[in-house]
Amino acid sequence: MNDALDKNTKIYVAGHRGLVGSAIWNNLLQRGYTRLVGRTHSELDLLDAVAVRRFFDEERPEAVVLAAAHVGGIWANLHYRADFIYQNLQIQQNVIGESFRHGVKKLLFLGSTCIYPREAPQPMKEDALLTSPLEYTNEPYAIAKIAGLKLCESFNLQYGTNYIAVMPTNLYGPNDNFHLENSHVLPAMIRKIHLSKCLNEGNWEAVRQDLNRRPVEGVDGRGEEKVILEKLAKFGITPQAVTLWGTGRPMREFLWREEMADASVHVLLNVNFHDTYEKGETDIRNCHINVGTGKELSIREVAEKIIAEIGFQGELHWDTSKPDGTLRKLTDVSKLHSLGWHHQVEIDEGIHRLYQWYLEHQ
Repeated sequence: MNDALDKNTKIYVAGHRGLVGSAIWNNLLQRGYTRLVGRTHSELDLLDAVAVRRFFDEERPEAVVLAAAHVGGIWANLHYRADFIYQNLQIQQNVIGESFRHGVKKLLFLGSTCIYPREAPQPMKEDALLTSPLEYTNEPYAIAKIAGLKLCESFNLQYGTNYIAVMPTNLYGPNDNFHLENSHVLPAMIRKIHLSKCLNEGNWEAVRQDLNRRPVEGVDGRGEEKVILEKLAKFGITPQAVTLWGTGRPMREFLWREEMADASVHVLLNVNFHDTYEKGETDIRNCHINVGTGKELSIREVAEKIIAEIGFQGELHWDTSKPDGTLRKLTDVSKLHSLGWHHQVEIDEGIHRLYQWYLEHQ
C-alpha cells in the first residue's frame, strides 16, 4: 500500500478549532495541503456514533488527524473524572473505528505524556508505559489516552493499518485557555500575574477589559471594585501578591503549540508504523512517539520568568495546601529526533510570544 500523502489527499482534522488542531490545520495549509475537512462541535458531535459514521460516509477522508479531546487542568481532572474517561474513550472509539471501516490510509492520534506512570524514570522513554501506577489526579484521562494509542497499535498489528500515535508534553500558545480554574499551568499563571500587576498599578481599565473578555464566575468588568477584588482574591490575585498552586517545585517541560503542530504534520507525512519500533522485535508495543523539547524547568522558575516578562512588582506566594501533581514529567525525545524533527522555540521566547498574544486579544 502506498502510504504517501500527496497534496490532493483529503484530510479530516478532528478538533480543528482546538489549541493543537487549529495549528495542525494551518501547518497543513502552509505546506500546500488544501483538501482539509473540519467540523465544529455543533456541526458534528464526536460522542454520537451515528453522526460520526454518517460524516465518514459522506466525506470519505483519506487521512485523519484525531486532535479532538476533552481536556483540562488538575482541578478539572479531579472533579470531572467520569467526563474525562467516558468522553475521550467515546471520541476515540468513534473516530478510529470509522477510520478503519472507511479504509483511511493514514491516521494520527494525539495523546499526552500524562499516560506515563507517576514515578516513571526520567526522562520518560516510550517503553515506560504501563510499568507502574499513574498519577491519581488525571488517571481517567490518562487511561483513555492509553486506550487510544493501544487501539491504533492493535489495528496496525492485526489489520496492517498505518495509525501513528504522538504524545505531546505540556503545550502552550495562541488561543490558549486562560480560565483561572480549568486552564493549564502556564496560561493561568500569565493571566494571574497580569491581573495582579494591573491591580498593583491601579490600572482598573485593564482589569475591567480583561474581565469583559473572560468573566470570572459571572463577574465581568462592569462589577464594582469591591466585588472584583473579592472574586480575584479567591484565585490568589491581589494588588500586593499573586498566589499560585502548590510548592512551585514540580519540574515541567513546555512545547510551543505551533511546534507541536509541525512535529505532528512531520510524523503524518513522513513516518509509518514500521518506523516506530525496532526491527526484529517479537513483542511489538510502545510504538507511540513522544513530542517535546527534552528540556525542563520548575514551575517556580516559569513563574519568575513570567513575572520578569510582565514586570509585576508584587510578591509571589505559594499555596502548599493545593496539589502539585506529578513532580517530574520530562520526555525522552530521542525517537522523535531519530525520525527527523527537533524543536526551535525556547521557553523565554515562548512566554514573550504568548503574553504579547494575550495583550493583543483583550
